[in-house]
Amino acid sequence: MPIPFFIAIVLLLAASLALGVYWGVVLWHIALTMRTIPTLRDGLSLPGAPDLLKPTAPKVCIIIPAHNEQGVVGRLAGSLVLQTYPNLTVVFSLDRCTDATADEIRIATGGADHVELLHIQECPPDWSGKVNAVWQAVRQSKSAREADLLIFTDADTEFDPACVRAAVALLLDRKLGMLSIISTLTCDQPFERIAQPAAGMELMRQYPLARANALTHKRAFANGQFMLFTKAAYEAMGGHEAVKDAVLEDLDLARLAERRGIQAGLFFADNLLRCSMYRGYNQFVEGWKRIYIEAANRRVKRLEAVSWRTRLLGAVLPALAIVALILGLGAAARWDHSALGFAAAITAGLSLLLMLIALAWSYRISRVPLWCVPLYPIGAWQTGAILSAAAADLRAGVPVRWGGREYIRAPR
Repeated sequence: MPIPFFIAIVLLLAASLALGVYWGVVLWHIALTMRTIPTLRDGLSLPGAPDLLKPTAPKVCIIIPAHNEQGVVGRLAGSLVLQTYPNLTVVFSLDRCTDATADEIRIATGGADHVELLHIQECPPDWSGKVNAVWQAVRQSKSAREADLLIFTDADTEFDPACVRAAVALLLDRKLGMLSIISTLTCDQPFERIAQPAAGMELMRQYPLARANALTHKRAFANGQFMLFTKAAYEAMGGHEAVKDAVLEDLDLARLAERRGIQAGLFFADNLLRCSMYRGYNQFVEGWKRIYIEAANRRVKRLEAVSWRTRLLGAVLPALAIVALILGLGAAARWDHSALGFAAAITAGLSLLLMLIALAWSYRISRVPLWCVPLYPIGAWQTGAILSAAAADLRAGVPVRWGGREYIRAPR
């Protein structure tokens, strides 16, 4: 075997081995998570779940901030009036809306008595729009003030009829002060099938469910698409007023809960909560830039490092493993069953298999079609590009546009 070819095979073997080790660890973490952490759907089988069908169930108030959500909010509103939970009120806090959001809510709910609409006309300059809308609802709504439990959700979500009951059952069973749900995302548009799974997996890599639910060495995380609090825990934290200028208030609330000693849990929705996060690819990119900037604590170097790691592990190493598989088999055939060629081919094949199994399991959990698995390297490369763009925006002082306002986020 020529020396240059020998060196190439050795390097490809090393790349394949690195790929296998990484995806083997990912597969182990997925298995551990699914074995030890329940999903939201598991809440329905808990012993206390049947009691939550009775009028004596704790009072729950759902608060939804909405800024110009026409064409989206009707799906959520309709799903909320179908909840099987008996002791429920709903408050829509309409944040400086200039469209037909209110009309769409009224049509979808049929004027239900337990649904309330608040109109927020302005936002103080030192508050973020969404947080102010939520806080005004907490303060102004009688239903919110009298509730035992508070749920905060987004206008682009949709609740299964059993969603609230499952979440309350899980909260009470695990004696939590705060519970958040990772929603099942829609997969209707091309970017939702290609880039969105990779973007979500990268965020979960940074904030694993096992660490978010740990009693010690916790890495606090919450998803603003669904946050459930006991009233006592929410008030002990200072409510949304304590994070009034947050651009990613869910993460800040999770970190605040940890500092205050409030036990929090994070669980997969298992299709009991669905979300269509963005209407187009440009919105998707801008939204995930905001998420990644705050998840990285506004650290430019961290964003850049994660960007290249995402591309390396999700796109570059798989491509090198495919090359190793092809060249390894070729070397074994040409140079009298070369042991090195066989080793490279076998290592590459096993590593790619581990990657495919881990991705297939993750996609199944997220309800992403399995035929999308081979598209993951493209999504990983796009995710890396989003992370790079987030780092560049943060360094250049480009304002974050969100909820009808702009926010300058200074790097740390």
